[in-house]
Amino acid sequence: MPLAAPVLHTTLAGRPPDRQGKVRDLYEFGDRLIMVATDRISAFDYVLGSGIPDKGKVLTQISSFWFERTRSLVANHVLSTDPADYPDAARGDAEALRGRSMLVTRTEPLPIECVVRGYLSGSGWKDYTASGEVCGITLPTGLRESDRLPRPIFTPATKAQSGHDINISEKEAADMIGTPLLNRVRDLTLRLYAEGTAYAESCGIIIADTKVEFGLLPAGRGDSRPPQERVILIDEVLTPDSSRFWPRDGYQPGGAQPSFDKQFVRDYLEQIRWNKQPPVPSLPDDVVIRTREKYVEAYQRLTGRALA
Repeated sequence: MPLAAPVLHTTLAGRPPDRQGKVRDLYEFGDRLIMVATDRISAFDYVLGSGIPDKGKVLTQISSFWFERTRSLVANHVLSTDPADYPDAARGDAEALRGRSMLVTRTEPLPIECVVRGYLSGSGWKDYTASGEVCGITLPTGLRESDRLPRPIFTPATKAQSGHDINISEKEAADMIGTPLLNRVRDLTLRLYAEGTAYAESCGIIIADTKVEFGLLPAGRGDSRPPQERVILIDEVLTPDSSRFWPRDGYQPGGAQPSFDKQFVRDYLEQIRWNKQPPVPSLPDDVVIRTREKYVEAYQRLTGRALA
């Protein structure tokens, strides 16, 4: 059976998104947002010319699974994933929204990405080979690519609207958002990672690293709570877009690992020697199909469910 065409652009009641990220389209409804995950895929800071069918559904439904599972650790922004609960203006698009959208609370997103690494890979590996450090954290000598770290490390990054996120030190992050708030989100990030990795390993998946985002609930009239007490988890959590997912039974440190994430796409782009500048390439059908298979397998392993 041929794959359905990827959803690359959305409208809601004929209206374009109020805001657009690399993957998500956002529609504003006062103090609430409808967040729609498209099938767009980005690599090396650019949205590619091809989408991955059902990718937005995978990201939404994996995130929904984790948001519910981690609710006891930290509150999150999800109000509903059922289009029947959405504002009246969205009801006519219920079928297009089902499975790939969330109604969420509007927050003030923090200007940093909260990254945690349990294994040495990606930009962390590059930094380590150059300096023996990752984001100012000195690591033991002699580590190999993809080695498990002695303990997970918190390595924040700037959030770029366009271009590449930049790794920063905890001190730099504290200068941006304040020490009490940084301490709170660092603790939450490490706890989320511990919860996620323990469960994922029972499903045969190593989560090598991940990044999460937090937002601040608005302070209501008479609300004297400091920012660190108004933090909630937002955006997506522990997905193949925001994490490195490795099959546990294929793990072998000392080099790159097979994965259930978009590393397969990055590897293809390196193979064709794309210069990582416009014009962006499109992906051949076999890369699209294999990438979709990887995302869907990650979802099925984690949730034990068929993709809706």
